[in-house]
Amino acid sequence: MQRARLADFLRTRREALQPEDVGLPRGSRRRTGGLRREEVAALSAMSTDYYSRIEQQRGPQPSEQMLAAIARALRLTDQERDHLLRLGGYAVRPRMKATRGVNPGMERIFENLPADAAALVVTDLGETLRQTPLARELLGDGLAHEGLSASLHYRWFDDPAVRKIHPVDDHATVGRELAADLLRIHTRDGENSRAGDIVRTLLARSPEFAALWREHPVPGPACARKRFTHPELGLLDLDCQTLMDPDQSQALLVYTAPAGSVAAQKLRRIGLNG
Repeated sequence: MQRARLADFLRTRREALQPEDVGLPRGSRRRTGGLRREEVAALSAMSTDYYSRIEQQRGPQPSEQMLAAIARALRLTDQERDHLLRLGGYAVRPRMKATRGVNPGMERIFENLPADAAALVVTDLGETLRQTPLARELLGDGLAHEGLSASLHYRWFDDPAVRKIHPVDDHATVGRELAADLLRIHTRDGENSRAGDIVRTLLARSPEFAALWREHPVPGPACARKRFTHPELGLLDLDCQTLMDPDQSQALLVYTAPAGSVAAQKLRRIGLNG
């Protein structure tokens, strides 16, 4: 628990609110802006003394339920509420996303990509949300999978057919990259998360993944150069540009090749044949 920072955070958020913001009358005797401590306490269904002790850095650690009540009283955003809980000494549980839709800003960028782009929008667990026709021809239909199999991190270790898009010599590297990324997400989101479900299942089903997991692999570049194999055109050596959404939940991946290169010509032929 970080008492000083918790107290200062509550004070600044209390002083930033006006009585009208929370449905209270201003009254004729109020000389300063912001809410009073007793008003926050009443809105939080706790005694003024209890709330005051938190702002004065006294008393026991407030419970998670008490902090959640204060967050509601102060009209905190989800991000501010999470920050409050962390200051109070509590781990923040990851929120489940209501849908797997593309975030609005990312959607606008995706819609304005050229028709011949090999691009896709994925979640942090490699679940395809949108993909261009060229990306589908190159990488397969990522939207055709459900459940844990919607995650590329899961499919790589559970479905051997997925590996056909990369040369055999690259399989070990790709597998290590995906295991490292899954470890990063699991560390961030915790055991009771979608990443936790994937890890538990793979540890039981995939000896290869279990061996990598025990090594505690560290992620490399977000999207380094990749080699792909196409059933008709063979090997393609492509660069990958990555655009992360501000909340880090989604990424836009765009695969490109230098103009005039053999790989660029192959990409164009894939697009024409798709």
